[in-house]
Amino acid sequence: MNQSPVETVEEFLYREATYLDQADLESWIQLFTEDGTYWMPAMHEQPDPMNHISHIYDDRVLMEIRKRNFIHPRAPSLQSPVQSSHLIANIREKGTTTIGERIIHSNFHIVMWYREEQRVFAGTYQHHLQSTASGFLIKHKKVQLINPEAAQKSIIIYL
Repeated sequence: MNQSPVETVEEFLYREATYLDQADLESWIQLFTEDGTYWMPAMHEQPDPMNHISHIYDDRVLMEIRKRNFIHPRAPSLQSPVQSSHLIANIREKGTTTIGERIIHSNFHIVMWYREEQRVFAGTYQHHLQSTASGFLIKHKKVQLINPEAAQKSIIIYL
């Protein structure tokens, strides 16, 4: 039985969440195009990541650096492992970009346990997905927290 396009997108998003839950940044980064970006704005209605401060705005090079720092033998993440659980819901296709990428919105809740502290994050994801022969790749991922202006402790891993 063939899956519908929405099921295919859902499975891709669930696989991405699983990689993050497992702190498998190597596999997670491979889900991005070579020019892919990850953006977490620091305010609602932030028009762009270039002219305004962001919590995170990474391209593939910065993702690789963050991954290397995360797994370094002296990294705090190895002394106190990060555990997280992602819940993704309300997945909906919002259209396509001018170059044919599918724009997917979804809601998320993340519970994270790190250094004997539980933290909760919630908000909306926006994925720009590029279709390839082997499935989807992420061209751009925007993580819009419901409280981006609130003071945030260090966010140790991608959300």
